[in-house]
Parts: sequence; C-alpha cells; structure tokens
Amino acid sequence: MTVFAKALLIGDLTNPQYHPLQAAMDEVRDIFQGELELAVTEDYGRLRASELAPYELVISYADAWQIKKEREEVAGLLGYVSGGGGLLVIHNGISLQCDPELAQLIGARFTGHPAYTELRFHPAAGAEVHPIMAGIDGFTMDEEPYRFDMDPIGQTTLLLEYEHEGERWPAAWAHDFGLGRVVYLMPGHHNPSFKSETYRRLIKQAGLWALRR
Repeated sequence: MTVFAKALLIGDLTNPQYHPLQAAMDEVRDIFQGELELAVTEDYGRLRASELAPYELVISYADAWQIKKEREEVAGLLGYVSGGGGLLVIHNGISLQCDPELAQLIGARFTGHPAYTELRFHPAAGAEVHPIMAGIDGFTMDEEPYRFDMDPIGQTTLLLEYEHEGERWPAAWAHDFGLGRVVYLMPGHHNPSFKSETYRRLIKQAGLWALRR
C-alpha cells in the first residue's frame, strides 16, 4: 500500500488581500498527486506545534500581509522546521514575513514589485547541480516581479533568477534550517501561473526536496 506524505497548505480563502487560496489549491493538489495527502486550511492556528505534528511538509500561500500570528503559531512553525519539517513558500506565501522571525526562516523579506509583466527565468549560476533544478531550463511566463531584501545572516542557495529592467533578480532559493528544509519560489500570482509545465515540475521537485524524498 502506498503511503503518502502528509502536507498542510495554508492560505486565505475568505478574506484574501490580493491572492485567494482558491487560485492555487487545486493546482498544488494536482502537482503533488501520488506524492502527498494534502490538507488545506486558512486557520493560522494550525501553525501551533501540536497542530503541525502530523505533517511532513507545510506549503505557504498565505496572503495575510498585515496580520501578525500568535506567538504560539510563530514558535510552532519555527520549531516544526528546525525539528526536521519541510516548508515550501510560494509567491505571496512570503507574507509570513509579518513576523520577523518567520522572515528569517524564509530567508528574505519582500519589499514590493513593479507591474505584472512577461518575465524570463534562468537557473542561477551553479544551481543546475541542485536536486530541485533537475531538468529545469530557462522559461518565460507572465508574473509579478517580486523584489526582496535577502537575509544578511542566514545562508541560502539561489536557484532561479528573472530578468527585468536590464538586471537579474532572485526568484527562488533553498536552505537548511536546523534539521529541516525551506524553499521559496517567486512565481504564483494567480491560477495561470501554475499552468507552466516547467514551473509545475519546479514546484514538485522543491516540495520533494523539502521532504527529503
């Protein structure tokens, strides 16, 4: 009998500020079909340690940019990852940065973005050897060009960059955090973002890496 890893997808269904979870949840479920048993929630209370215990992976599509979590929720996610859990953060899921401890966990802080436009994505220098990037070449998609301040203390591996305004900008990275693993993927503004076959492969490989599979 096949045993699927248990994962929790968290985001905002009822009152999203910009990115409703409905845009991503069916696509994420389809991407990980045959790999994950996926639970979906908009209850941030599920980040408490006791609530996270059954899961091997948390996927954040959170859109709560101005809402700080309870201290038990912040501590719960930090302890979960540092104790060996996986965290995959997609696009607006970086809104967890409202709590600075979680911004450091993710490895960067979102600072804003120019207008939605067509972007060309490229593997970062040396990233082709990382398991997440297996078979991932350059690709083009319409997306919000998120900008970030990378954490100056923590160490992460840059996986993907995008071209905009004559420069290349970070678009994906991965790192260990204690005994756990964290991946951030920048694309994911709305449902069409999840239709790219290359990006779907990247999401799947990122989640499996965070799971150590």
